[in-house]
Amino acid sequence: MKPEHFAAAEVARSPEEFRRNATLLFISTLTIMSGATISASLPGIAARFADVENVALLSRLVLTLPAVFIALFSPAAGFLVDRFGRKPLMLFSLALFAVAGASGLVLDTLPGLLVGRAVLGIAVGGLMTATTALVGDFFQGAARDRYMGLQQAFVGVGGTIFLTGGGFLAEVHWRGPFLIYTVALLTLPAALAFLPEPHRARPAGPATAGEGDRLGGRAMALLGLLFLAAAINMIAFYMIPTQLPFYLRALGFGAPSLAGVAIGAGQIVGVVSALAFAPLRRRLGLVGLFGLGFTSAGISYLLLWHAESYAAVLLAMTVSGICMGTIMPTFAASAMLLAPPALRGRISGLLVSGIFAGQFLSPIVSQPLVGSLGFGGAFAVAGAVTLAIGLAAFAACLLRSGHG
Repeated sequence: MKPEHFAAAEVARSPEEFRRNATLLFISTLTIMSGATISASLPGIAARFADVENVALLSRLVLTLPAVFIALFSPAAGFLVDRFGRKPLMLFSLALFAVAGASGLVLDTLPGLLVGRAVLGIAVGGLMTATTALVGDFFQGAARDRYMGLQQAFVGVGGTIFLTGGGFLAEVHWRGPFLIYTVALLTLPAALAFLPEPHRARPAGPATAGEGDRLGGRAMALLGLLFLAAAINMIAFYMIPTQLPFYLRALGFGAPSLAGVAIGAGQIVGVVSALAFAPLRRRLGLVGLFGLGFTSAGISYLLLWHAESYAAVLLAMTVSGICMGTIMPTFAASAMLLAPPALRGRISGLLVSGIFAGQFLSPIVSQPLVGSLGFGGAFAVAGAVTLAIGLAAFAACLLRSGHG
């Protein structure tokens, strides 16, 4: 018998809805391309612009700069989608994504590449904000949970495909991975044809805002905690792609493919756990899912702290996959649960901003820890913080059930 959370058809009641849902899923996979798709090109970029001052730093900014502009632009994107609609920003962001992402195929200066990457960040901020708001508009209750799990699974599969493809293309030429961004042009006609503009409450001005358009004090406090948790999760999580390859080398496992295999193991588990998001939500609730996600992350980082063999690293990354697959849909589902319809876009934008602020801050926070405590010590700190958050969430679950 087919699990209800496994098939896209379970969240579509008509051919039109199936096409709409499939288009949204494919657009979701594009957002994973904001950074790591071109990571294999970094040595080639550094070699091409070796005569540029501070090339070591500037070439790495090609990878991380989009996160800054995603974090900066997403709140503005949230205002725009609430004010003018989801679809216009979605279509504009798709076109901008293709042009800015593929700009590395033709731009021949390092400052030019950086400008292109900054514009790409603006496009991704628009895409992620509009996509999250549309999921909140199109789905409710259990159907939303099933779709968010499926969406995260597609992001995991897409990430694996795009990262692998980028590595092969970089072996041909350092510009090769920039070609992948043109797949957005294939999505643009589908978005134009299959994504309807949802019926929404009119944006409320100061004189017309109704009770349903306002956030109460408790909801605002919970959203603040949610955005902070999203940033903390990403600060810790992004230590894996930024620090794990160097940690493996320090442990005596220097082949670049070993880091890719380890991260890939986590992504496989992440896809499976994402597909299980809906039944996990029914069993644990959102607070319990926060406990599961942060606790599994904490355990994985503590396992990395004690790792002395490659098998131990693989075990740690496998455990981290539970967090990879469940925590992002939990953030999104929580935000949509708290968001009034008229504020859905703005709250989506703030959530995206918190996530990518954490991604940008991750090396800034982790590198001093590595310098003072070593790689293992840095992962131990990340493990202690995330495990504490996870256990606190589980404790809150127990308190609620005890009073319920």
